[in-house]
Amino acid sequence: TDSQPLPCILISPCTTLTIIIIIIITTITGSRADRTGDRGDDEAVQPWRNVRLPGSIRPRHYDLRLVVHMDNFTFSGEVSIELECVNATRFIVLHADRGGGAGGGRPNNPPGGGVLRVHRHFTHAANQMYVVVLHREMKPMRTYRLNVSYDAAIEDELLGFFRSSYMQNREKHYLAVTQFSPIHARKAFPCFDEPVYKATFSLTLRHDQQYTSLSNMPVERTVSEEDGWVTNHFARTPRMSTYYLAWAVCNFTYKETTTEGGITIRLYARPDAISSGAGDYALHITRRLLGFYQDYFKVQYSLPKLDLLAVPKHPYAAMENWGLSVFVEQKILLDAEVSSSSYQMELTMVVVHEICHQWFGDLVTPVWWEDVWLKEGFAHFFEYVGTDFLFPKWNMVKATRFLTDVLHEVMLLDGLSSSHPISQEVEQATDINRVFDWIAYKKGAALIRMLANVMGQPLFQEGLHDYLLSHMYGNAARDDLWSKLSQAMRSDGRDINIGEMMDRWTLQMGYPVVTVSKNQSDQLPTHYITVSQEHFLYGQGVWRNSSSLQWQVPLTVAVGNSTSVSSERLIWINNRTETHRITQMDDSSWLLANINQTGYFRVNYDLQNWRLLIQQLHDKPQIISVGNRAGLIDDAFNLARAGYLPQGIPLQLIGYLPEEPSFLPWHAASRALYQLDKLLDRTEEYSLFSDYVLKQVAARYHQMGWPTNGGSNEGNVMQASYQTEELQRELIMLACSFGNKQCHRQAVAYISDWISSNKNRIPPNIRDIVYCTGVSLMDEDVWEFIWMKFHSSTAVSEKKILLEALTCSDNTFLLNRLLNLSLTSDLVPEQDVIDVIIHVGRNPQGRSLAWRYFREKWDVLNARYGEALFMNSKLISGVTEFLNTEVELEELKDFIQSSGVGAGPALPRALEIVEGNVRWHRLHLRQFYQWLRKPPSSAVG
Repeated sequence: TDSQPLPCILISPCTTLTIIIIIIITTITGSRADRTGDRGDDEAVQPWRNVRLPGSIRPRHYDLRLVVHMDNFTFSGEVSIELECVNATRFIVLHADRGGGAGGGRPNNPPGGGVLRVHRHFTHAANQMYVVVLHREMKPMRTYRLNVSYDAAIEDELLGFFRSSYMQNREKHYLAVTQFSPIHARKAFPCFDEPVYKATFSLTLRHDQQYTSLSNMPVERTVSEEDGWVTNHFARTPRMSTYYLAWAVCNFTYKETTTEGGITIRLYARPDAISSGAGDYALHITRRLLGFYQDYFKVQYSLPKLDLLAVPKHPYAAMENWGLSVFVEQKILLDAEVSSSSYQMELTMVVVHEICHQWFGDLVTPVWWEDVWLKEGFAHFFEYVGTDFLFPKWNMVKATRFLTDVLHEVMLLDGLSSSHPISQEVEQATDINRVFDWIAYKKGAALIRMLANVMGQPLFQEGLHDYLLSHMYGNAARDDLWSKLSQAMRSDGRDINIGEMMDRWTLQMGYPVVTVSKNQSDQLPTHYITVSQEHFLYGQGVWRNSSSLQWQVPLTVAVGNSTSVSSERLIWINNRTETHRITQMDDSSWLLANINQTGYFRVNYDLQNWRLLIQQLHDKPQIISVGNRAGLIDDAFNLARAGYLPQGIPLQLIGYLPEEPSFLPWHAASRALYQLDKLLDRTEEYSLFSDYVLKQVAARYHQMGWPTNGGSNEGNVMQASYQTEELQRELIMLACSFGNKQCHRQAVAYISDWISSNKNRIPPNIRDIVYCTGVSLMDEDVWEFIWMKFHSSTAVSEKKILLEALTCSDNTFLLNRLLNLSLTSDLVPEQDVIDVIIHVGRNPQGRSLAWRYFREKWDVLNARYGEALFMNSKLISGVTEFLNTEVELEELKDFIQSSGVGAGPALPRALEIVEGNVRWHRLHLRQFYQWLRKPPSSAVG
C-alpha cells in the first residue's frame, strides 16, 4: 500500500546541494519491516568512517540526466537513484568526489509519493563519501528514491569526465570522455561506486547539436530543440558496475560493420583518421573476435552494439567500458604504410584484450579489487589465444611469445622480496590503484595458462562456460571460479581440488625454483630423481632459506639423449624435497623439466645435467622444443644472476645460438643480454662482453641479411614470413646495438639516403633500429632532421619511434634539450613524456642525466602522473632499474627519504633492484669477466 504523502521539506537555501528523498513504493511482503521499529541506529555508528559502503541500502536503477557545455567545459547533472533498503537505517551513504555531487544544487519538486525529511547532509572527504541523515528510518524491503542535482567541471586531468583536444585542419577541436575505472565514477555523479553495487542505468545527454554523443547503449530517441541543442536518450543498460558506465561528447565520424548475429560494431575517431582508413583494421578484427569469444565461451555478447572510440589522450592503453570501449589512438589506429609488424601485433593484442573483457569484467565482474587479477589475468591470457585465432601463422601459442613477453617478464618482478601476492588486501581507496600492476596482469595470465595446461583445453573451456553462465550480470570472487573448474574436473573423473592448489599460487607472493637432480648416491638406483623447491629470490644471499613458502607444483618431466626425448609425465610436488622414480634414464641421458614452460616456476639442475643439456643444444638443438630452448636460456641467466648457478653456465649455453633457427630462443637471449648489457655498459671491460655477444650473432646476422623494402601492406605482415621477419629484426637489433660495423654502415647509409632524397626507403619493420643507430653515430644535423620529421609526421606509430630515436644521441647537450622540451612544451604528447625520460636513461650517455632530471622534476611529474595507475611506477622503474653504482644507490636512498612519499610500492621495488645491481657487481662481475677471458672450449661450468 502507498503510505500517506509526507510534507516535502527542502533543505534550507544556504546549502550548496539540494537533496530530496522520496518514498515511491512501500509495498512489503508480510509486516517484517514494521517490527524493526527504531533500532537506535544513531550517529555514534558513523558508517561513513569505514572505507567500504555500509550495505544497508542498495541501488537498483539510476536515471542520470546531464547537460554538457563544451564551450566552458562544465556540466550539470540530475541523478535519481532507486534504492532498496536491506537493513533499517537513517543513513544514505554513497560516493561523491569533487564535482560529482558537491557543486551548487537546485531544489527538485517531487512527483507524488511521500517525502522523507532530511535531518542533515554532508560530505566526508576522507573516504570520498556523501552522507544524507534522515529524520526517521527507512524500512527493509521497501524502495526509495534519492534525487540529487549538481554542477561540475569537465576535468583537464585524465580521470572522471575529462576533456581532451586534437588538431584538424589547423583548428583545435575538443572532446569530452569518461574514465571511471577504478573509482572515478564518483567524480561525475553521486553513486554507489563499488563493483558489487550493480544496477541498471538510463542516461540522457543534452548538448550543442554540432557534437555527437555516445554511451554504453544505443540512442533510443533524439529530441532536437529550437536553440540548436539536442537531447539523446540512451536505452537502459543491463545490470552493471558503476565503473563500466561511459559516455563521450565529440565531433568524431565512424565506420561500421555488423556481425552475423546482428551486432553493430562502429569505430569512432578523428574525421581524418576515419577517412584515411586508419580504423579499418581494428574494426575488421573486432568483428571476428566477437564471434571467436561467443564460440569459445558459449555465451553470447549481451548488448546490441559495440563502439570502439579512439581518443588522442587517455591514461591507459584502453578501457573496456561495456559497449563503448575507449582506446588511446596509438593502440587502435593503424597506418599500414608505415607500421611495423611488431606495432601491428601490439595493437592487435590490445583489441583482443579489451574484447575479452566484455565477458570477463563487464558481464561477470570481480566482487572487489583484490581479485582484479581475475579479469586482467584472463584478458591478458586471451591476448595470446585470441591473436592465435586471428593469425595462426604468427604462432602465438605454439612457439609462444607468451614465454618471453609475459612469463619471463613477470618473473623478474615476482622474484623480488618487495613483490606481493596476486590477490592482495585492499583497505583504502589508495590501495586500489596498487592492485593494477604487472603482477595482476601477467602473473594472473601465467597462472591461468598453467591451470589450463593441467586441466586440458576441453575441461578448461567447460569450466569457464559454467562460471560465466552462473555469474552473468553479477559479481564473482576467485573461489567461485575454482569451484566451477573443480566441478569440470570431477565430471571427467579427475578429483583435483583446484582451490587448494591455486590458493598457494595466489595468496603467496613469488614462485619456487624447483631443483631436479639425478641421484648420485649409492643408496638409490640411478633412475631416481630428487626434486626440491624453495622460494626463488634475486637477493638470495640476503633472503635465502628464510622463506618457508611452499607450493603445489605440477612438474612435467621428460628424459632425453642425443637422438630423442621421451614423452612428458606429470609429477605433483607438494613437499620441500621428494624422490621420484623415472624410467629410461642412464648416465648419458639428460632430464628436462617444466616442458614448454607451462608452469610458473624456474628449474635448476645438477651441474652435470646442465652440461649434458648444453652439449645437446650445441650438437642438435631441435631435439629440445623451441619453448624449452627459450626457457633454458631465461632460467640459466636468471639463476646465475641470483647466485644459484656459476656465471659461466648461461654464457656457455648461448654459445649454441649460431645453430638456432627460431625466433623465440633468440628473443629470450636478447632480453637476458639486454639486462646484462645495462649492468655492464659503463664498466671498463665492457668490450669483452659485447665482442662475445657479436661472436654469437655474426653468422646468423649475415645469413639473414636485411629486409628488402617491398613496401609493407596488410597481406605482407600476415604471411608465414612473420617469424622470419621477427628473427631478422632481432638479429639486426643485436648486431647494431652491440656494435657490428657492417650493421652500423647499413643504418647510416639508409639515413643518408633519406636525408638526400627526402624519400624514406627504410623498411617499416626496422625503422626504429635504423633511426636510433643513425642518431647515435651521426652528427647533430641528423638529430635536427629526425626532430623535424617527428613534428611533420601524422602517423601515430611513426611519431613514437621518431621520438624514441632522439633519445639515442651520444650528445648530452641534445639529450638535455630533449628532456626539457618534453616536459615544458606542448611539442611532446603528455603520455610520451615518460617514455622520453626512460629512453634517455637507457642510453649509457644519458643515464645520469635522466636520473638527475627525474629527481629535479619529481614534484611536477608526480603531480601530473601520480593518479594514473601505470604511469608513475613505469617512470620510477624505468629511470632507476639500470643504476648500479654505490653512489647511485646512495642517491636513490636520499631521494626516497626526501621525496618518496605517496609513490606507492614502486620506490621500495626500485631500491631492491638497484641494491641487487650493486650486489651483482660486487659478487659476480669478476667471475663473469674471468669466464669471458678464457677460451670457451675449456670453459665448462
